[in-house]
Amino acid sequence: MAAEVKKNKKPIKISTIIIYIVLILWAVTTVFPFIWVFMNSFKESQDVISNSFAWPKAFELMNYEKAFRRVNIGMAYRSSLIISGSVMVGVMILSSMMAFAMTRYQFKGKKVVDALIKGSLMFPVFATIIPVMAMMVKVGFINSGNLLAAILPQIAGNLSFAAIVMMGFLRGLPLEMEEAAYMEGAGVAKVFTRIIIPLSKPSLATVAIFCFLWSYNDLFTQSCLVRKKALLPICALLKQISSIYGTDYGLMAAAVTLIVVPVMIVYILLQKNIVKGLTAGAVKG
Repeated sequence: MAAEVKKNKKPIKISTIIIYIVLILWAVTTVFPFIWVFMNSFKESQDVISNSFAWPKAFELMNYEKAFRRVNIGMAYRSSLIISGSVMVGVMILSSMMAFAMTRYQFKGKKVVDALIKGSLMFPVFATIIPVMAMMVKVGFINSGNLLAAILPQIAGNLSFAAIVMMGFLRGLPLEMEEAAYMEGAGVAKVFTRIIIPLSKPSLATVAIFCFLWSYNDLFTQSCLVRKKALLPICALLKQISSIYGTDYGLMAAAVTLIVVPVMIVYILLQKNIVKGLTAGAVKG
């Protein structure tokens, strides 16, 4: 019996060992910077300078208290959640409607529209920020401190990616359920809301996660388009902290930790939805 068990065991290949070693090293180099910042967030600035790699003497929350008292991180979180949440919802609605139209209807110029959607991914935000700022100034959003100045451009910037993900998923869905609904007298709106949306939950989850995180981390757009200090989102506020309290390394570490923690929580809790949504519709049949 023991001999049979030994025979069934597959020998470990050297290539497999090398792959695991590389993955472990990559994981360590990825996780270590966050651990380092987290440890230093409990130290005073002089302790960070003297030995930043040492374990903190005591886990005191003085740096976090300073972050909320001096910098008003709570209001920055509010602005970030409003901007990122609005961008996420807007992109989900518009991208699903675009994908439904592009995959279920034939119309003149469809190939041109499809090419424009894909081609728009090649334009970085730096190439469009000047005309976008001019439009936001013209409608009065920037001067009045309206958060729509950041929300609308971010919706437009994320829409192409979201539409491509949704189109890839919808092309893999069978048409029989929709045809049966049309035969029963259902309209386009009912088919879209009762059939397409429920079946598209994996891809919608992926679109929601990516758009929320991209908007949350979009320092460039938010720094350019949100000018009112009281409405600065969390990433733009970090830039301000670094310029004002750049020598207070404990406060800087605490601020970075507060910014990174929500992103890590979202990734940890929703990583299955990210992979499932990106792979759904990739293989037909």
